[in-house]
Amino acid sequence: MTDHVPPPDTEQVLDLGSDDLRVQLALLGARLHRLRTRDAEGSWRDVALGMPRVADNLDDDAYLGATVGRYANRIGRGELEVDGTTYALPTNDRGHTLHGGPDGFDRRTWTVVEATGSAAELELVSPDGDQGFPGTVTARARFEVAGRTLRTSYAATTDAPTVVSLTSHAYYRLGGETVADHELTLHADAYLPVVDGVPTGEVAEVAGTRFDLRAGGPPGDLDHPFVVRGSETGWAPGGPLREVARLRGHGLRLTVRADQPGVQVYTGGAFSGRHHPPFAGVAIEPQLHPDSPHHEGEPGWPSAVLRPGETYRWTQEVSVEIDPAGPR
Repeated sequence: MTDHVPPPDTEQVLDLGSDDLRVQLALLGARLHRLRTRDAEGSWRDVALGMPRVADNLDDDAYLGATVGRYANRIGRGELEVDGTTYALPTNDRGHTLHGGPDGFDRRTWTVVEATGSAAELELVSPDGDQGFPGTVTARARFEVAGRTLRTSYAATTDAPTVVSLTSHAYYRLGGETVADHELTLHADAYLPVVDGVPTGEVAEVAGTRFDLRAGGPPGDLDHPFVVRGSETGWAPGGPLREVARLRGHGLRLTVRADQPGVQVYTGGAFSGRHHPPFAGVAIEPQLHPDSPHHEGEPGWPSAVLRPGETYRWTQEVSVEIDPAGPR
């Protein structure tokens, strides 16, 4: 049990949409609960994994569709140092801190700032010391639907030096029961080898490995961080969006564009089958590199530190179109 017990209206969702794309946005975790698009026959198809009820996510550890933070992915050993001060964070994954700790942003009920038929903005205030992190952080999440595209943008400010890295933990599946018959393309020439999900510090080329999906291929069994092509020299938060990944299957094509230097790709191999079978979807999570606080100042590792007067920014566009190549 956590100190942040969702109110009785946990099932509250906001409906956003266009003629071709419909979104249900849950206040619990600023969560993409449903993502429906029209297929070639004009029928509606849900292409994001979700639970029957929003509250079911509280009894699951897959982070389906959630906004995760205060720090997406892992911080090794729950040890955080900011400006010479060390902070102990609660651990929740093999001795490491995952997605902000056991009571992260995904388990909080966000507040509605604005809501229209096609856009919504939510806010969450995370107090100083929340899950061990320093500084009071005010985070905003904005969701906008236009045509066949969902644009998600995050912004965060702090009153004391801290670290922030958010991401959307949506899982996509374009049809069928698993993504085994889908084709995934990743625009990444390098990946970060991991031990228990935590990067070793090495940046390795994908060439000649099973991680080389530059020309497209079956998603396989992945739970790894990749370095987005071009981010090595030209990455800037709030800058131009780059195509990160493309997923094809069952007559649809889903494209992810973002402004982040890395992307975690997880194909759900550890799903228990209680809610979804293994490999039921693929999570494509643009973000700062995992465990960046332990690599502060190292070449190729953008800083996760956020200071008073600065604004953290994260932007993503997910477009779901009818595949001109037809069904695979």
